Amino acid sequence: MDTNIKTLGELKKSGYQPKSVKEEIRQNLITRLKQKEATFPGIIGYEDTVIPDTERALLSRHNILFLGLRGQAKTRMARQMVDLLDEYIPVIEGSEVNDDPFMPLSRYARDLIAEKGDKTPISWLHRSQRYGEKLATPDVSVADLIGDIDPIKAANLKLSFADERVIHFGIIPRSNRGIFVINELPDLQARIQVSLFNILQEGDIQIRGFKIRMPLDILFIFTANPEDYTNRGSIVTPLKDRIESQIITHYPKNIENSLLITEQEAAIHEDQQQKVRMSDMVKRLIEQVAFEARTSEYVDKKSGVSARLTIAAFENAVSAGERRAIINKEKETQVRIGDLQGIIPAITGKIELVYEGEQEGPLQVAHNLLDKSIRTIFANYFPNPENYKKRKQTIPAENPYRAVIQWFDKGNQLQLLQDLTDKQYEVALSKVDGLKDLVADHFPRANGKESLLLMEFVLHGLSAYSLISKKVLENETRFSDLLGTMMNFSMSGDDDVE
Repeated sequence: MDTNIKTLGELKKSGYQPKSVKEEIRQNLITRLKQKEATFPGIIGYEDTVIPDTERALLSRHNILFLGLRGQAKTRMARQMVDLLDEYIPVIEGSEVNDDPFMPLSRYARDLIAEKGDKTPISWLHRSQRYGEKLATPDVSVADLIGDIDPIKAANLKLSFADERVIHFGIIPRSNRGIFVINELPDLQARIQVSLFNILQEGDIQIRGFKIRMPLDILFIFTANPEDYTNRGSIVTPLKDRIESQIITHYPKNIENSLLITEQEAAIHEDQQQKVRMSDMVKRLIEQVAFEARTSEYVDKKSGVSARLTIAAFENAVSAGERRAIINKEKETQVRIGDLQGIIPAITGKIELVYEGEQEGPLQVAHNLLDKSIRTIFANYFPNPENYKKRKQTIPAENPYRAVIQWFDKGNQLQLLQDLTDKQYEVALSKVDGLKDLVADHFPRANGKESLLLMEFVLHGLSAYSLISKKVLENETRFSDLLGTMMNFSMSGDDDVE
């Protein structure tokens, strides 16, 4: 449309035909589907599940409820629907509720058209201004959402409270001809949810005794977490009945999608990108932590494990490498396995523990999840140590880890400080008999830095499979003989994390 049109008369001559917001979205969605364009760019892992369900709902002109655990891109999906709106629409200038010039709803717009006719001024509303969002909290009132009588307006305009013009419209009427989102719907008090019934079904609103026939033109999107149905509240049944499509969201189903999401969302500083390298293996270790947490007996599955955990953990891991490089005055470095101790704060703050987890403590649970992640990923890079754990006292000759384990069996220990320089890191790892040869056998093309990382990974992997011992101290990881550690455990006064 020509946004230079300024009056109702000019708009009529242009041949403009009004459309409902759901019809706009439907037609623009059809265009995208025909042209094979991405409907929700940047949303990863929903290509065969949530996105097709959402497209079907929008083609059906339905209001939508996204139901899923925390961190499943529910709000992001809703916000991207703005791009399916027409770029500009005409509205009556000065209207609080974005009145359509051809179908005015408010008393203000009707009176203005009656007074000025074809000279009624028109303004143009960009699609970015046609989105409203409200986080449902217990203090949200009907006045906030729908409206109330404004005594100051009544006094200024010298109107009685019986006059419709004294109404101050809430956020929902002000979102007319747009998209309105209510996040965490179960947190909305039941009596407030009831106030939405008529808006969704009958198209009228009631404000302080005013029963106004106002068929609002809004696409409603609601988000909810299944756990909320019992923990904090519930969606009242008649309201659920009025929301035509309920779409179940989910976490990434594989590490590849999870990796793409994390790399897309992680806020890595430009300096960090130039200074710190992170191998694909370490990235997978971080992602696996979330997968382990979602199946852990210590973590509340009803609460879920947000994708924000791996995003924050990724950022912390990069920062751990950067910090070490700054301390050692190194121009560049790579994230080591030991640096993953720096992601513990990102884990402890983002998992809800069941009773058994609380007994273990969030710090211990986080360390356990990291060890399980190492155990799972290790078998993808090296032979599974479980196959060689039989007859541990007499290590079979074909065991590829034989030389490494025997080095520790002789009473040797390896201490890896968190802030070792790259040279010190190399010297320390080279002390372990058979470690370098083991990596060279399985990764003959690995360069120097990659080999060192894999050497450290072997030690953490053998520890995760209980073939050697690992103690994590404040600024150090110590590897030693498992049997000797067990014998001396009762004599130790340390509060080390095993």
